[in-house]
Amino acid sequence: MTERKPAGVGFETWIERQIREAQDRGEFEDLPGAGKPLPGLHEPHDELWWVKEKLRREEGTALPPTLLLRKEAAAAREAAGRARTEAEVRSILADVNARIVEAIRKPMSGPPLNLMPYDVEHVVRQWRADRNGRADRG
Repeated sequence: MTERKPAGVGFETWIERQIREAQDRGEFEDLPGAGKPLPGLHEPHDELWWVKEKLRREEGTALPPTLLLRKEAAAAREAAGRARTEAEVRSILADVNARIVEAIRKPMSGPPLNLMPYDVEHVVRQWRADRNGRADRG
């Protein structure tokens, strides 16, 4: 826990002492980016620079939950089409369908979801037909 500033000690003196003690303990050695210029130093001022950097660093997204789920559902459908086994297709669709059903049951923030669970049997039939078509050509 951080030490509290003692009464009668100025903030600057107290902070400088904490920094000096941390330096003596070596807590500032080998930090990432040490000796390198600050990124974005010469770019125009952006009040949300830190938010954008955090999203980039953590590979996050600023999409509302409903749009993010739509994107995940589309990716799951594509993944099901590339699956190697029927069991894999069913597993992928079961996972995304569970999230879709939950979002319908408890609405999420953002624009309307406009998404229904995938018809697993229909997708499996398409997957089989695609596999058979490739086998005939190969």
